[in-house]
Amino acid sequence: MTRIQKTVFILVALVALVIGLTVYKVLNTGQPLDTAELLDAGIVILPQGRDVPDVTLTNQDGQPVSTHDLQGKWHLLFFGYTFCPDICPATLAELRQLRSQWPDEVNQQLQPILVSVDPERDTPEQLKKYLDYFGAGFIGLTGPLDDIQTLANAVGVPFIPADTSKENYTVDHGGNLALIGPDGRLRGFVRGPLRAEKLAEQLPVFISSEG
Repeated sequence: MTRIQKTVFILVALVALVIGLTVYKVLNTGQPLDTAELLDAGIVILPQGRDVPDVTLTNQDGQPVSTHDLQGKWHLLFFGYTFCPDICPATLAELRQLRSQWPDEVNQQLQPILVSVDPERDTPEQLKKYLDYFGAGFIGLTGPLDDIQTLANAVGVPFIPADTSKENYTVDHGGNLALIGPDGRLRGFVRGPLRAEKLAEQLPVFISSEG
C-alpha cells in the first residue's frame, strides 16, 4: 500500500468513526436537540442551573416534602390553587392529557407538582380531593405562605398573596411551570398557556437528551 493510499485509508477511517459516534449519540438521545423547536414548544432552558432554597412543605397525604427531595427525576412545579376559576383547571387538564400521550418511561421521569398559592384554603385534604379529579400521578404541596412565596420567587414564578379577609377571594398568579432537574436545580421553564401538541413531542426529547 502506497503512502497516499495509507493516508486516504486513515482519513476514511476517521470520517467513519466520527459518523459512527454521531449516529450513536442520535440513537441514544432520541433525536438531536433543537433549541428553536424547544422555544416554539414554550420550553425555555437556562444557560446554567440555579439552586432551589431548602423549603419543607406538606403533600396531599399529610407527609412532609423537602425541596431537597426533588432529585432523581424531573419535576414540573405549577403554582396555583384549587379554587382557581380558570388557569389551574385548564393547565392540570392539559398536563393530564400530556401524561396520557407520553410513554410510561417519560411519565416515570417527569413528576408534575401543584404548589398551592392559597394555603389558607388548600389543606392537604382539599388538595387530595382536587387532584384526584385529574387522575393518578399528580402531587400537591401546601404549607406556610412565606415558605411558598420564597420558593416561588426563587424559581422565577412569583405570585401576589391574596387578601384572605375577602369572601371568595382569588389569587393573582401566572401560568408558567418551573422545570426542576434530577439534580434538584432549576433548569428552565415551560411557558403558559401550554402548547400541548408541541410540548408532547419536545419535552421528552429534551429530557432524553439530558440523560
